[in-house]
Amino acid sequence: MLEIKNITKVFPGVKALDNVSLTFKRGEIHALMGENGAGKSTLMKIITGIYQAELGEILLDGKVLKNKSFQDAVNHSINMVSQEIQVIPQATIAENIVLDRIGQFKKKGIVDWKAVNEVAAKYLKMVGLDISPTEKIGDLTAAQKQLIQIAKTLSSNASYILMDEPTSSLTKFEADNLIKIVKQLKEQNVCVIFVSHKIEEVIELCDKVSVLRDGKYVGTKDCKELSRNDIVKMMIGRDEADKYLGRLNIEDKIVLEVKGLSKYGQFNNINFNLKKGEILGFYGLVGSGRTELAKLLMGVDSFDEGKVFIHGKEAKITSISDSLYRYGLGYITENRKEEGLILDDSVLNNFSISIWHKLRNKFGKINLKEENTIATSMIDKMKVKTPTPKTSVGSLSGGNQQKVSIGKWLTAGCDILIIDEPTVGVDVGAKEYIHELIWKLAKEEGKSIILISSDMPELITLSRRILVFKEFKITGEVVGLNEKKYGYQEVSDRIGAYM
Repeated sequence: MLEIKNITKVFPGVKALDNVSLTFKRGEIHALMGENGAGKSTLMKIITGIYQAELGEILLDGKVLKNKSFQDAVNHSINMVSQEIQVIPQATIAENIVLDRIGQFKKKGIVDWKAVNEVAAKYLKMVGLDISPTEKIGDLTAAQKQLIQIAKTLSSNASYILMDEPTSSLTKFEADNLIKIVKQLKEQNVCVIFVSHKIEEVIELCDKVSVLRDGKYVGTKDCKELSRNDIVKMMIGRDEADKYLGRLNIEDKIVLEVKGLSKYGQFNNINFNLKKGEILGFYGLVGSGRTELAKLLMGVDSFDEGKVFIHGKEAKITSISDSLYRYGLGYITENRKEEGLILDDSVLNNFSISIWHKLRNKFGKINLKEENTIATSMIDKMKVKTPTPKTSVGSLSGGNQQKVSIGKWLTAGCDILIIDEPTVGVDVGAKEYIHELIWKLAKEEGKSIILISSDMPELITLSRRILVFKEFKITGEVVGLNEKKYGYQEVSDRIGAYM
């Protein structure tokens, strides 16, 4: 049994946890829920020794546990799958998987790399990744890196496994596989502490759910006794909004057109278009080509054949700078930690960095007053919870970081936005807000949006046309969503038929 007693944790200006007490038992899948900033990740980091609490104690099987580091937790058979991508890009997949226990593979000071690769291959197969353990991890997608983090944690054979948003960037196929693994862990008498904002997933999978709100413990209940609305009410103190978004004002004008785009070894003859005021969905499994295509369009990677037209003129994009400043094309990455934000810098600078060139005077100095006005306005618009505009982005909750990541491109005034997994790791309240924001950008401001999402309900709710990807091909197109010709299940079935 793992007991949390009267834990209090204070950061500058914020009481992240306030006298929280909880109990977790072996052979149990125990959900930990709450809005972003409720204290879930902070509690998990205290359990695993990453943070130290000001007050309270942790007991393992009745004995006080004093984890001063993450390695201490691992030594006590406690491990965690972090929501944040934490890998060594230059190392191989196998090296990342056994990183915390590489000493176990040493004989007379020499690492048995054959054994390392065999162990890694076993757990890669378990999480459904068909890639070589000797491949470098740096070039993989965020979702693939997340699966490797899960493989790493599973390989430790811990008795208590904490999973912080483990399915947040996974498609339904990968998430279903992970759920099977979690159920197997329960049968092996492992305790899984499961943090997720996917309420249906929690109800289906977990035995109990404990809720935190504003750093305080709300309560613990059996999942079989709870409905979705019961959990939402515990989390946010009110019922969930249920809105039908309606039709978009999609114009016939094509703002982005891709003709015959090919990249050797990946894409071959990709063709599609995006209209003014449209939300176009991209759906597919991890590695199907959705994000890879977005990076080709943004100039992050280059293609070998084909043409891209923006507002009817051929676009020559060789960098993010080209896409932003020459063509008004923005990309909100799925991997905000590594690619979307400067975590050590302030909220203010993250919002304004894309327009610094506009704020400079003839002497090259930035107008700080104007910068502060613009950033403060965007903080209010995006409803970012931050002590001050100068607070570092890395200290904010995941949901607030995502708001900053989106707001950075809105500050730049992009007319065409590629939004990749916009609600990964955010709570029901923040998700509702982000959905409304995306909808209003298209409906009221006439923005044209490509929405990449592994969350099928999200994609069907927001998109008015969906392209399905498989093995770097567009295998199908689902239309008629603006006129609501089909119900949710029929749209889901039509997408599935192209997979």
